[in-house]
Amino acid sequence: MILTGPEIVARLGSDIRIDPFDPAHLNPNSYNLTLHEELMVYEEVVLDMARCNRVRRLTIPEEGLVLSPNQLYLGRTIERTETHNLVPQIEGRSSIGRLGLFVHVTAGFGDVGFCGYWTLEIFAVQPIRIYPRVPICQIFYHQCVGAIEEYDSKYQHNSDIQPSLLYKELQPEAAGERQLALDFGLGRARG
Repeated sequence: MILTGPEIVARLGSDIRIDPFDPAHLNPNSYNLTLHEELMVYEEVVLDMARCNRVRRLTIPEEGLVLSPNQLYLGRTIERTETHNLVPQIEGRSSIGRLGLFVHVTAGFGDVGFCGYWTLEIFAVQPIRIYPRVPICQIFYHQCVGAIEEYDSKYQHNSDIQPSLLYKELQPEAAGERQLALDFGLGRARG
């Protein structure tokens, strides 16, 4: 089940935190999040999953910035959110989608306990001029069924745009530590 707008408001300060919160951004069953003025682009021609890829920053001026097709732009929301006992999810607004602008490539699904800014994977179908502080996407909340284990991983408590940190999972020492933990935890259960 998805929370209604009034239920989002009722849970502010407990299960849900949105900072800053603007009542004008509340929808019947979601809340509009706005685009921060800063973007990030990868400088590598070929991205490598197993490495930290170089990035550079762009600032969206007041007069707007034209995004090019076939270029991934990373952005973030102005709002910092925190969610407990619910699953947060973001989607593009229909008015943004009708302009051919994707606000997330695949990563619109959050985890229970996520706390931070939402990194947006922005992709344009055709050239489009974007502006800072535009309501770019909407967050909505699913109720959970079952035991809750809160998210606590590499993107938790971020304070900026977050490029991919997948390389941390793929480093040999990280893989070895993960396997050791799995062997220890599962070995006792199997034994």
